[in-house]
Amino acid sequence: MPTLKTIVENLDRAQTELLRAADPVSANQWEARPGEGRWSAGELVGHLITIERAILRNADRMLQKPPKSVPFYKRFHVPMAVVESRLIRRKTPIPLDTQMVREKEEMLAELREVRERTLAFIGETRERDLSKYLMPHAFLGMLNAYEWLQMIASHEVRHTKQMKEIAAALPKVVAILQK
Repeated sequence: MPTLKTIVENLDRAQTELLRAADPVSANQWEARPGEGRWSAGELVGHLITIERAILRNADRMLQKPPKSVPFYKRFHVPMAVVESRLIRRKTPIPLDTQMVREKEEMLAELREVRERTLAFIGETRERDLSKYLMPHAFLGMLNAYEWLQMIASHEVRHTKQMKEIAAALPKVVAILQK
C-alpha cells in the first residue's frame, strides 16, 4: 500500500506530466477532436476534473461513517499499473458534462484547484487510518481510501498518455515569420 508521502509525490508528478503533455495543444485546438469518437483535450481535462471531484466527494462521505468490515478475499483488486498502462480501454461510467469544456487556461486552473482540494483532504485526514475505509471501483475491485487517492494519480498518468496522442494527432499550426 502506498504511503501518504508517495501518494502526494505521485499526484504532483502526474499533474506536472499532464500539464506538460497539454502544452502543445493550442488554445484554438483545445476543443478539437483528433478523430471520430475521440475526446478533445478539453473533454479529457473535463473528465479528469469530474473523476477527481467524485472520488473526493465519495471519500469525504465514506469517512463520515464508521468503516465497514470487508472480508479479506474481497480486498484484492487490479493493480494500479493496469490503470496507468492503457492496455485495457474502458468507457467511463460517468458521462462527460459538455458544459465543463471551456477555455484551455480556465480548465487547467480548475484542474489545479481540484488537486489543491485533494491535497487539503490528505492534510486534513493525515492523523486518521484510512486503510479501513473501503469502497468498490467498477473495474478495479475494492479499494481503500489510500488506494483511491493513488487512483487519482494513476488515472491522470493514464490520461497523460491520451493527451500526448491527442496533441500528436492534431494538425500542426505553423507560424509564418515575417521579416
